[in-house]
Formats: sequence, C-alpha cells, structure tokens
Amino acid sequence: MGNGESRVRGVAARAGGWSARHRWAAIGIWVLFVVLAMGLGSATGRVDVKDSDQLKGETHTAAQIIEDAGIDEPASETVLVQARSGGVKATDARFRAAVDAVVKAVDGTGKVTDVTSPYDTDTISKDGRSALVQFDMRGDSETAGERVEPVLKAVEGVQKEHETLRIEEIGGASMQKTFDDAFGDDFEKAELSAVPVALGILLIAFGALVAALLPVALAVTAIMATMGLMGVVSHVMPMSDTANSVMLLVGLAVGVDYCLFYLRREREERAAGHDAHTALQIAAATSGRAIIVSGVTVCVAMAGMLFTGLAEFEAMGLASLMVVAVAMVGSVTVLPAVLSLLGERVEKGRIPFLRKAMERRAARTGGESRFWTAVLRGVLAKPLVAVLVAAGALLAIAAPAVGMKTQNLTLDQEFGDSLPIVQTYNRVNDAFPGGSEPAEVVVKAKDINAPAVKSALADFRDRSISSGASRGPVEIKLHDAQNIAYVYVPLVGGSDLDKAGASLKKLRDEVRPATLGKVDGVQAPITGQVAGSQDFNDQLGGAVVPVFVFVVVFAFALMLLSFRSLTIAITSIVLNLLSVGAAYGILVGVFQHGWGASLVGAEGVGAIITWLPLFLFVILFGLSMDYHVFVVSRIREARLRGRTTRDAIQHGVVTTAGVVTSAAVIMVAVFAIFGTLSMQSMKQMGVGLAAAVLIDATIIRGVLLPAVMALLGERNWYFPKWLHRLPDLTHDESAEIAAPPVTRDDEGERVRV
Repeated sequence: MGNGESRVRGVAARAGGWSARHRWAAIGIWVLFVVLAMGLGSATGRVDVKDSDQLKGETHTAAQIIEDAGIDEPASETVLVQARSGGVKATDARFRAAVDAVVKAVDGTGKVTDVTSPYDTDTISKDGRSALVQFDMRGDSETAGERVEPVLKAVEGVQKEHETLRIEEIGGASMQKTFDDAFGDDFEKAELSAVPVALGILLIAFGALVAALLPVALAVTAIMATMGLMGVVSHVMPMSDTANSVMLLVGLAVGVDYCLFYLRREREERAAGHDAHTALQIAAATSGRAIIVSGVTVCVAMAGMLFTGLAEFEAMGLASLMVVAVAMVGSVTVLPAVLSLLGERVEKGRIPFLRKAMERRAARTGGESRFWTAVLRGVLAKPLVAVLVAAGALLAIAAPAVGMKTQNLTLDQEFGDSLPIVQTYNRVNDAFPGGSEPAEVVVKAKDINAPAVKSALADFRDRSISSGASRGPVEIKLHDAQNIAYVYVPLVGGSDLDKAGASLKKLRDEVRPATLGKVDGVQAPITGQVAGSQDFNDQLGGAVVPVFVFVVVFAFALMLLSFRSLTIAITSIVLNLLSVGAAYGILVGVFQHGWGASLVGAEGVGAIITWLPLFLFVILFGLSMDYHVFVVSRIREARLRGRTTRDAIQHGVVTTAGVVTSAAVIMVAVFAIFGTLSMQSMKQMGVGLAAAVLIDATIIRGVLLPAVMALLGERNWYFPKWLHRLPDLTHDESAEIAAPPVTRDDEGERVRV
C-alpha cells in the first residue's frame, strides 16, 4: 500500500483496505450475514401492526377493548335497492319483491349471517326511493374478500330479474375483492419493474454489464437481509406491508447510489493512471467516507419517524433506517472486496456502441460533464444572479404549499369513478349520509344488560338523532357474554369529511357525556372511519414539530462535525428545506389545484393525503443528503489539495455531475413508477419524490450550491474557535493517501511519475 497506509485514519479507508486484502473473507461474511438474516426472519416470522396499535386516543381504546374481549368483528356487507325513477317507492309491491329476493338470494349462499330486511331495521331513505339489506360475512373478516364472490353473483342474479330497480352490493369484503381484482398486482408490478429500470439506466451509465450489475446486486442483497431483520425486529416493534414497500423503495435508491458513488470514483482514479490497488484505496477513503456520512445522516432522518407515535410510521422509519444502514455497511465492506476480486473484469460485458461513445466523450472532456461545465461557467461568472434566479424560481414553485390542505382521501378521491363500486359508494352516501361509514361506539360495562346501561344506550340513540349528529337509523348490537355493545351511528355529512367530523365532535363532546357518560363504570370510546381519520390527523399534527426539530438539528450536527464548517452545515439545511418546499408546491399545484394533473395521469382531488407531507419531509431530507455530501466532499477534497475555492467548486461539481445525474435518474425513474399506480395516494407519493429528487440533483446541486459557495468564498470553511473542542469526524484521507499516477515506459512496464 505504500507509506500512505500508515496515515489512514478513517473508518471507510480502514474497512476498504481490510476488505481488499481479505476479499474472500469479506465476501463470505456478507453472504453469511444475508443468509442468516433471511433465515432468522423466516424462522421467527413477522409480527404485523395490530389495529389496537395503529393509533392512540379513542380509536386505540376501542380497538383494545375489542381485542381484549376476543370479539372478531365480521365483515359487514350492504345491498342497495334503489328506484331508478322517481315514481317508485320502497312501499311498492315490486320493490318489496326485489328486497325479499335479495334477502333470500344472499342467505341461500351459505356464506352470510344475520341478514336483515330494511323493513325490519328501518333502513329506508328519507325520500322513500332507497333501502338497504344488511348482513355479515361468515369467517375471518381479513379474508372475507376471498369468499364474497358467490354473494356478489347472487345479487347480480336478482338485479337481472328486477331491471327497473338498481340493486348493488358494497361493503368491506366486496370492496376488498374489487380492489384486489383491479389493483392487486399494481403495486407488486411497480416494485418488480423498479430493478430492471435501475439496471437499464446503469447499463447506459457504465456501458458494461458487470459494472451495471454490481449496484443492483448490492441493493438487492441489502433489501433481502433487511427483510429478514424486519421479521426479527417485528417482535419488538411490529412491521407492516407498507413498511416493506417503503423499505424496498429506499433500499433500492440508496443501495444503488452508494455503490454508484464508490464504483465511479474507483474507475475515475484508474482512468487517471493509478493502479487498481491505489484507485481502490482512494475510492475507499473518499467516496467510502462520503457514503458513511451520508448513510448516518439518512438514518438520522429516518429515525425522525419514530417520534410520531404512529405504529405505521414507526414501522416505516425503522425499516428504512435498517436498509440504509445495511446498504451503507455493505458499500464500505463487501464492495471493495468484489472490486478487488474483479479488477479489470469489472469492465466485462461491454456494450460496444455505448462504450465507444463514452470513451470518445471522456477523451474530449477529460471525464468532466460538458453540460455542467457550461452551466458552471455561467453560474460562477455571475453567482448572485444565479442565486436570485434559482432561489426565486424554487420559492415560486413552493408558494402553493402555503395553502396546502391535508385529509384522508375518500373512496372516490382515491380511485375516481372508474370502478362501479365507487359509484355505488356515492349513491349509498347520497341516500343514507354516513351510512356506509358510520361512527362506531364501543360500549363496555360491568353488566351490559343492567337497567341503567340499557337506558343510557337508548338515550344515546335518541339524542344522536335529536342533536343533529345523525339522521339514523342508529343500530345497537349486544355481545352479552363480553358485556359489550356496538352502537352504529351514521354521521350527518357522509363522505364530506369536514361535516362528518363536526357530527363526530357533537357525539363525543355533547351526546356521550349527557348519556353514557353519566353511568359509572361504562367506557364508550367512539371509533370508525371518520374517528380514525380525525385521531390520526390529531396525532400526526402533534408529531410534526418534534420530528422536524429532531431531523434538522441532528442533520445540522452531523454536517458540522463531518465537514468542520459552520457555513456548510447551515447551507446544507437551508438548501434541503428549499428542495422539500418545492416538492410540496408541486404536490399542491398538481393534486390539490389540478394544474397539469392529466399530464401525470392524476386528478385534482382537492387535498393532499394526510400522511404524505411528513413522510416526504423525512424521506427527502435523508435522500437529498446523498448528493449534498457527495458533491461537497469532492469540493472540500479539491480545496485541501491546494485549489482555490472557486476552482474547487468547479472541479467538485463537474466531476461528480455524471454520477449524481445517473443516481438521480435512477431515483426519479423508480419513484415515477409508483406515480403510475392507480391510487391517488400512491401517485402523490411517486410524483412528490420524483419531482423533489429531480429538483435537488439539478437546480440545487448544479446551480444553487455552487453559486452560494462562490459568493461565500473562503467563508465556506468558517469554523469558530469555540467549536474546535467538538469531535473531528473529517478524516481527510484523500489528501494523505493519494499516490502519484502510474504511466508505462517504452517497454510497457508500469512506473510511477
């Protein structure tokens, strides 16, 4: 290794050096780790988030009561029988005949229980044109969608016999089946297509199959190991399918990025004339260090989700944190071993036309990006103008975010009116406001049949309607053995969540205290779709400030310690916030106001789904640090080697432009795939992530960062004396180990110059 080896101090350089010297051991340890993680995950199984753990507040209390009582709530279904013309009423003989036919048909399938006629339960609309036949599916509610088809066919049969009426089924089981049939493979296809897309872009970036496969292989093995670890960890903190999908997204993005950074630097150093050993050593000390700084920063950002108190967010945060940590460790350990083992064979599988084009471009430009060289020339010539124009443009893009409205999307907002069941949902809501998603009061008492409790239940039912919170009918179901009663209250407002929320507030704050609240020993938490949405919003709103402060403060501290510059730490935070703000602005413009929504196959649904802003902040703040750390590390390295700050900026940006562009294109492409899914919430996530990464890799890193640094000049490296006592995490190996390039003499022997 030469004399430089003794002076190497950084973790990344030491790990890379050991890995290169003990390559088979490093590869074996990694493979063993992946296999063991997967084996442990398979052996222990995965514990998923329970309903009772999803939220705090009343929703949690209600779920806990049901869980402790051991009551398995069945999947409820409803058949809407509705007159197509105004003259027909539910009291007409042919309408009654249709209702009787529905009751007989669904009961005859043997798949249902507790079938009730609207004439017995008074589920007839105010205008007398609509009625509801209600029943429960037998068996586990989670799998009811798999058993509902015979019931749906029975209802279709009745519809054919009574074409003058509209007869349609809706409920948890039928919606589950409909959405699984329509969109079930949607998400899985997007996940599976992400890997081939990333590989295709890497092939174009490297022009060689082996070099392109390496980043994908690292990302995939990191994801596999993390899946196993998620199974083990889930016994302490439950996981979920959503966390698994987010982990795959983040793992693919950072796994490919980290390997890309490392591999491109190693190839760059070999192209500059260094032997393979020295090139690998330099890559370990420079890109390896940038990967560790970036990885730790991303992990800190992901850890912010643990402060939400929401089980789903905590699962996503922990899963993302683990996959980033695994990918980071793999990049600085097994990757150097593989590169050392492959040597020149990393160029195997060259794609002739791509390779020749790359070699011609490298010969013309010296490995630097011609496009970004031209952009940088203009930016550095007039940095103040560049800052004003770029920052002004981003602030203008971010401006719509000021009016951001968040809410949980209703069924028609999420899926549009492309599915017949969505139209059924709207018709039920129009005829029976709140009937398809009633508030559910879970009443627990020492004796549910005690006279005082029965009187309070009846009083609650009456006051729910007289207070204006509900138009009825209010249904009460008793579970005598468990001393629990369910009270189903259709909320005035229906699918209008603002109005339904006001009705819920009236139930919780006025009706309940005046009735059930007066009976000692009675618990009556109110849950349901609207209540769950409101409790989620309240809890998420309370988590925004702690998460924001945690992520920003810790990211600032890591930047400060890693670069020993107060200026760089501050600018990194400001630029990242500007990037996130621009992403918010695009989201609001496209999905809330509908500007250009059709261009991305979306709809202006009037709101952003509640969980997305905080989720995007954490993910984007973490991922954008990848590029920032990589570019600034290269600028700092050039400065330490004696270049002026201006030259260092020019060199750092144009030499990293290729790898940052490739990494960004991969991220944008992968996230854009999720923007093609049918659900509006997934479109919002995909478009938001893709837009933010694109802005970050171009306007932020290519224009604003160099312009700001050019304006600051030597102040970029300002580090007050009173901060010198802080730990030094810089480890400037690059300046210490850089060996002179190698050329060949007339006889072809390698010699140092």
